Amino acid sequence: MSAEAADREAATSSRPCTPPQTCWFEFLLEESLLEKHLRKPCPDPAPVQLIVQFLEQASKPSVNEQNQVQPPPDNKRNRILKLLALKVAAHLKWDLDILEKSLSVPVLNMLLNELLCISKVPPGTKHVDMDLATLPPTTAMAVLLYNRWAIRTIVQSSFPVKQAKPGPPQLSVMNQMQQEKELTENILKVLKEQAADSILVLEAALKLNKDLYVHTMRTLDLLAMEPGMVNGETESSTAGLKVKTEEMQCQVCYDLGAAYFQQGSTNSAVYENAREKFFRTKELIAEIGSLSLHCTIDEKRLAGYCQACDVLVPSSDSTSQQLTPYSQVHICLRSGNYQEVIQIFTEDNLTLSLPVQFRQSVLRELFQKAQQGNEALDEICFKVCACNTVRDILEGRTISVQFNQLFLRPNKEKIDFLLEVCSRSINLEKASESLKGNMAAFLKNVCLGLEDLQYVFMISSHELFITLLKDEERKLLVDQMRKRSPRVNLCIKPVTSFYDIPASASVNIGQLEHQLILSVDPWRIRQILIELHGMTSERQFWTVSNKWEVPSVYSGVILGIKDNLTRDLVYILMAKGLHCSTVKDFSHAKQLFAACLELVTEFSPKLRQVMLNEMLLLDIHTHEAGTGQAGERPPSDLISRVRGYLEMRLPDIPLRQVIAEECVAFMLNWRESEYLTLQVPAFLLQSNPYVKLGQLLAATCKELPGPKESRRTAKDLWEVVVQICSVSSQHKRGNDGRVSLIKQRESTLGIMYRSELLSFIKKLREPLVLTIILSLFVKLHNVREDIVNDITAEHISIWPSSIPNLQSVDFEAVAITVKELVRYTLSINPNNHSWLIIQADIYFATNQYSAALHYYLQAGAVCSDFFNKAVPPDVYTDQVIKRMIKCCSLLNCHTQVAILCQFLREIDYKTAFKSLQEQNSHDAMDSYYDYIWDVTILEYLTYLHHKRGETDKRQIAIKAIGQTELNASNPEEVLQLAAQRRKKKFLQAMAKLYF
Repeated sequence: MSAEAADREAATSSRPCTPPQTCWFEFLLEESLLEKHLRKPCPDPAPVQLIVQFLEQASKPSVNEQNQVQPPPDNKRNRILKLLALKVAAHLKWDLDILEKSLSVPVLNMLLNELLCISKVPPGTKHVDMDLATLPPTTAMAVLLYNRWAIRTIVQSSFPVKQAKPGPPQLSVMNQMQQEKELTENILKVLKEQAADSILVLEAALKLNKDLYVHTMRTLDLLAMEPGMVNGETESSTAGLKVKTEEMQCQVCYDLGAAYFQQGSTNSAVYENAREKFFRTKELIAEIGSLSLHCTIDEKRLAGYCQACDVLVPSSDSTSQQLTPYSQVHICLRSGNYQEVIQIFTEDNLTLSLPVQFRQSVLRELFQKAQQGNEALDEICFKVCACNTVRDILEGRTISVQFNQLFLRPNKEKIDFLLEVCSRSINLEKASESLKGNMAAFLKNVCLGLEDLQYVFMISSHELFITLLKDEERKLLVDQMRKRSPRVNLCIKPVTSFYDIPASASVNIGQLEHQLILSVDPWRIRQILIELHGMTSERQFWTVSNKWEVPSVYSGVILGIKDNLTRDLVYILMAKGLHCSTVKDFSHAKQLFAACLELVTEFSPKLRQVMLNEMLLLDIHTHEAGTGQAGERPPSDLISRVRGYLEMRLPDIPLRQVIAEECVAFMLNWRESEYLTLQVPAFLLQSNPYVKLGQLLAATCKELPGPKESRRTAKDLWEVVVQICSVSSQHKRGNDGRVSLIKQRESTLGIMYRSELLSFIKKLREPLVLTIILSLFVKLHNVREDIVNDITAEHISIWPSSIPNLQSVDFEAVAITVKELVRYTLSINPNNHSWLIIQADIYFATNQYSAALHYYLQAGAVCSDFFNKAVPPDVYTDQVIKRMIKCCSLLNCHTQVAILCQFLREIDYKTAFKSLQEQNSHDAMDSYYDYIWDVTILEYLTYLHHKRGETDKRQIAIKAIGQTELNASNPEEVLQLAAQRRKKKFLQAMAKLYF
């Protein structure tokens, strides 16, 4: 009696034996004997042996009636066997150490792929493209298990293997071993190709901050009972065995460390990553303790890895008593102990042991973290920068730009810290005269750069300042400060407490400058500037705030104003007006521009026209953001002013490109095509590229309803855009006489650059104009020779079908432009079915079939009231339906393919029958039979299930075919109504699945 039979007999005792025709694997599952067998103290066969047996049985090829070997069938028996193997692995808590020790690479690969399949990981989807944070816990854990095993297997394959002593030669055994070796090599080749993706997946897992769950025998039973469930309890809830975040991260860190260590043989820089991961593993082991269920790290092996990293990387272990400054800094950065980093850098200013490049890299890392939203690091960045600056000063280098930026707004704390660092960075008894001179010059320059005298006296009264600067130097500094602020008397003697200093003129100036920055009232701004100029005549108050920005085409004219007060007032009024317009505070912007216009009218016709142009742009923005959003046409005087701007021929007037863009876009958006096509002056077409482009777009829209022969403007527009999207190649002849291509760039032969064209298009909102532009770029995208799947678009037939010089067009830029345009147009109107179809075609052409189906379905939904009405045939053309069919086929949703074949004008029985023959379908299969209205397909289904012996499914098909409304004797109207009702329900079901 076999071991399995003995176990079964012992477990069932007096219960009746299973019928002979029932497979014993099914009996194990149905009678819960597997759990009883695994609970034995020493089960025989062992659990891992059961996995091998189950998977070997499930993967046995079948032989058909013609004695031809066929792949293993996807039937109930094989699914039960695979489920049993998964349940045994779940009993072992998915411990990779146990599984890898006892299972071969092909068997474990098959087991983990079955885990991915049952965890609803879409086949063919790259794991690196999946967001682990949004996946159900069991699905995310399945992805992690597979990718952990992948890199562990790669690492293990790099170790030398001791060859087993060969026994007596047996041909069958040798053939089997050779087959397994070849299969293992093929799997390893695939895993190595995907190694970079697996590492990215595991690195992303370290950012997860939630617990995960792994399948247990119970959750696998639930899946077996409800195979059609897509989002059931086993995926989205906390069903399964809980794996804490720390346990998961510990295992992942260790596996990543081993992978990086293995890669270090070809790239020594990666050893640093390995050391970091192993160090983090140690920290997590200390946090988790020895009671972890899921974290089984070989700590002796981990210690060996750490020792090896200490040799390969110039750093020591974090637990070592003698840490180098490098190690100390790295440990502090990882643990967030930034004060210790500042301490190390301050001490290093005396020893000069850390390279300047290393200190700068630490500062860059802190800046990056601060820019990501960690505001608490702003102070740390300044302190580290101050330490680095003092180091630079001592070694005779210039002050960095970063320090000047961080010291733009000094305060008491910053100056206190700077003085502390300076004091601790120089040993006055041992320092050379050059070091003392460098430090003295630095402190002197800091004083000269400060506006507030309170801070000046803080430095001048400091012991280090008094020691380093002689009396003559301090007197010279006082004279320089007096020249800069003539109304202030500086005390030569150090002041013990700067809090006792009375408010000075510079304090009043600072307060007025603060008010000047905050105010948006033009008359208050004028009053403040008058007061400031009365206090000092040597300051340029338009430089008070670095946020005040005026376009360079204007700044030259404004800064050329001789009167200082007028220059400051004009500059500040315009800068504040432009800022208010940018933040959509149009009322204040209008007040500021009006005041500026009134001011410049008195002395500068050039600036007067500049302000009129800016007020026109402001009025356009005001209308577009206000009543224009509700569809209300702009007032006639605004349209007249826009025409006037476009026709303006005043010489020497500085013009901003954005105003011309906005004016032409304004005319197109409000359908002023008559002006652009007939009334625009000829000189404008030559001098203003945006007017030229607008005229071509308006004329193309106007000619659209006419015959194809009359659409001459469309050809002109096509040639203009092709020229814009062309590239010019620059060649260089080398010393050997060969000519090589050294650069490609945007063509300067077009009327504008592609980036400028895209910027202009993104100011348009008129649907017809956007559709014309989109169809032009789609056609340009389709004319390239290597296109396999064309993108469809409305009005695409109006464009030429070829380009004389294909090599001159930058098709990569065209493809990017098409994607950006579709994204923009859908942001304008997400319910435009034509644009949705283009988006779907783009996804289809790039093999993103699930996303393509989403947009194909959305296009049908928006024009049929979510499929409650029939989808117009010009939306769901035969080409669209065929592409939906291909998407479903490549997603292994074969029943959906058969149903969609009915949507074609002529039903594609060949494709429908072929898809129904597929047994590995990922859709709901027989639950879709109610959506089939073609009797021929239903009859074929009945025959197919009868042939396979699938009685239950055959009955479902018979029930569907027996519905009275499908009777061929019914009137045509009844049959069409039945088909329409099933179309509606099927498309709604598909929409719920893919939306």
